[in-house]
Amino acid sequence: MFPPSTHRLPQRLLAGGLLAGASVVAGVWYYFTPQYTRVGYQPVQPVAFSHRTHVGQLGMDCRYCHPGVETSWYSNLPSGQSCMNCHNQVLRDDARLALVRASAGSGRPIPWIQIHRLPDYVFFNHAVHVNRGVSCFDCHGSIHELDESAHLKPLSMAFCLECHRRPEAFLRPPAEVYHLDWRPESPEQQQADGSKLAREWNVQRLDPCSACHR
Repeated sequence: MFPPSTHRLPQRLLAGGLLAGASVVAGVWYYFTPQYTRVGYQPVQPVAFSHRTHVGQLGMDCRYCHPGVETSWYSNLPSGQSCMNCHNQVLRDDARLALVRASAGSGRPIPWIQIHRLPDYVFFNHAVHVNRGVSCFDCHGSIHELDESAHLKPLSMAFCLECHRRPEAFLRPPAEVYHLDWRPESPEQQQADGSKLAREWNVQRLDPCSACHR
């Protein structure tokens, strides 16, 4: 005969299984987010491009390499010809730019590795954001300080909702959208200026699902 305690074994196994399953779900829910799976992603690109040099030191405008950012959902990536507009004079024969010269000559795009990627079920339009005072810095961080581009901000739903629910805390004057070093004088000044811009542009607090999931 089995001891009386064995009668409770199925219940204990079921409870243990439920607890283990709940722990796995909780772990995936907490850690399987862009903050843990994407932030820090820094692939080796086919051409070594330094934002620190081009933007931080030389002061190049983001729109030169990403020309579609003001008119399209997609910001575009620099073509070989765009690079050679400068590099036909600067480092024109440098071995590091061989792929750039080949791209400019053939018309084939440089095979850049995409770093910032949103799920297919998320709708995001660059033009809508930058034309209403949302800076590149807010989503891409201090990328102008990097020698190799990297994923710096989580771009998770919680991250986006923080701005969608309090746009006045992030909006900046149009002239400062592409100045990544710009900061408001104080949180109070940001609140006042951001609220004024939100009224002028009719920027609303958007947190319904349909704002991003269409």
